[in-house]
Parts: sequence; structure tokens; C-alpha cells
Amino acid sequence: MRVIKSDINLNFIGKSKLAFYISATMILVSFISLILHKGPKYGIDFAGGTLIQVKTLAPASINIIKSGLDTIDLGKSSVQEFGDKEENEYLIRTDISVMTSQGLSGKVKNAIEAATGNEVEIRRIEMVGPQVGKDLREKALFAMFYSLLFITIYISGRFEFKWILSGIMAAALMSSVYFLSFINLSIPILITAALILAIILFWFLNLKYAMGAIVAIIHDVIITVGIFSIFDKEFTLPIIAALLTIIGYSLNDTIIVFDRIRENLKKYRKKPLDFTINRSINETLSRTILTSLTTLTVVIALFVIGGGIVHDFAFAMIIGILIGTYSSIYVASPILLIWRRRGKKIQP
Repeated sequence: MRVIKSDINLNFIGKSKLAFYISATMILVSFISLILHKGPKYGIDFAGGTLIQVKTLAPASINIIKSGLDTIDLGKSSVQEFGDKEENEYLIRTDISVMTSQGLSGKVKNAIEAATGNEVEIRRIEMVGPQVGKDLREKALFAMFYSLLFITIYISGRFEFKWILSGIMAAALMSSVYFLSFINLSIPILITAALILAIILFWFLNLKYAMGAIVAIIHDVIITVGIFSIFDKEFTLPIIAALLTIIGYSLNDTIIVFDRIRENLKKYRKKPLDFTINRSINETLSRTILTSLTTLTVVIALFVIGGGIVHDFAFAMIIGILIGTYSSIYVASPILLIWRRRGKKIQP
């Protein structure tokens, strides 16, 4: 099925400089937002604490609910509406981990009923200790880091037949990060340094396709995290699942374009590289748009009617699909042009 004519010839590569400035601006804004917010806003999963979801018989003011909670010892707590407004559901978050066996459910129920005069139903209570939250946060970072390195092995092996070289490099980076994590180094800083080192190694080891794919994926993740920071949305385990899904989606789109570039390098041997790359993007454009639209239809449906539980997950997926489609065209592919302009050879 084609939604675009087979002979279309849009000048994507000609707009690569503009795309570079757009990407640089989005990444800069993302970093500024993260700095101003002092990092991502971690949810209960990663920060530790207690989450309580309540439902009232009639609408209630958030300030009144807070005043009721002040009568019990919940530490620093916040209240926000959850789901559709007519459902009268609220999320209560506190920064202390309160064991449910301590009668928390009854205390919260009685306090809110006394303050609002409404009947209250406790829908759920979740508790995560601070140490567990820290461990989950670190494991989430490791999961994304390891997935990127395994992608490196796959891309290098498939497109450049450098399975052993990429495997040794990935194993060395994984081992270094794993053992250095035991000497109380900051895990985010450690993984960031390892990724920068990996990109430098890609350049010197001539792993051009892996470099293009990884730079595009890092670009997608940073911008998605930045948009979450701008909208002050929480990072929870489902959001990490969404980021890992985005990595897979972006990689799949990039591989399709890379595969066509490799084929066309043989077909258009005497043509300039920018022509070959641009032609390859145009030839895969129909498939890219179809894949993006069908996937977006599903996640937009989840976003609109999926309810509060999957709302942020669907939001992350929408951002990731749009940014991932953009990066496979304007980030991953132009990396090959940068490679050539620095005197590196691009072999079919």
C-alpha cells in the first residue's frame, strides 16, 4: 500500500542544516528545563514515598482535602485531581513511606470525610521505600544503557559485519560501568560519560551506521525527557517502559532507511552520497508515514480514552513516535554525510 507516489523526490538532505538547528534548540530547551527543575520529576516508583488514590461521593476542593490531611501525620503531601473531573478521584502523594498495616487507609478516609462531609472510598495505596526507589532508578538507567549497547552490536554486525569488534567494545563499556558503579560514583554521570566515550569509539573504529543510530536514539530520549520536564510530568516505571519502546521504534525506522541507503550505494555508485541518501529516504517515505500513522492512531486512542493510569505512558509514546520518525530522517541519515565530509569512507 502506497500513500505517496513512488517517484517523489523531496529534498530532505537539503534541509539537514535547518533540522540540525531545530534539534539543537529542542535539546538545549530540554536541558534548561531539567536544570531549572533540578532533574526529572520522579514519581513514587523512583523517589520513594506513598501514593493514595481516593474517590469522593461528590466534588471536593483540593484545599479542603489538604486541610483534612493536615490533621494526620503524612509529612509533606500533595493532592491532585485524577482522571475525568466528574469521577471525583484524587491522588495523594507523600514523601514518607507509611506501612499500610499502620491503619493508614482508615486514617485517610476518616480525615477526608471529616473535612469534606463526603463519603470517601480508598481506591489504592502504593508504598515504595527510598532505598527501593533509588535501586529502581539506577536499574532503569542501566536497562536503557545496556539496550543501547546491544543495539550497537546488532547495527554494526548487520550493516558492517563487525560483530566481534562491536561486541568487544560493548562488553568493555558494560563491564567498566558495572564495576565502577560499586565505588559510589553517580550512576547518571557514569552512564553519560560511557555514552560519550562510545560515540568517540564509533568514530575511531569506523562504526558509522551504529553511530548514526545511537545518536538518533539519544536525541529522541533527551527530547522526550525534556518535554516531560517542561510539562512537569512524573517519571515512573511505565514511562521507562515507554522510553524503551521508543528506542525500539526509532531503531526500526532507522534500520529501514539504512538498509535502503546500503542498497542504493551499490545502485548509484557514481552519484554523490547526498543524492543517494536523499533518494533512499524518499523511497522509504511511504512506509515510514504508514507505520507512524497507524502507531499514532493506537497511542492517541490510549491517550484520549485510556484513563489516568496510562495517560502519561501514551503521552510519552506520542512524543517518541513523532521525534523518532523525525530523527530517522534528519539525524541518523545525515550522520553518514558528516562522516564523508570528515574524510571517512562510506562503503556499500
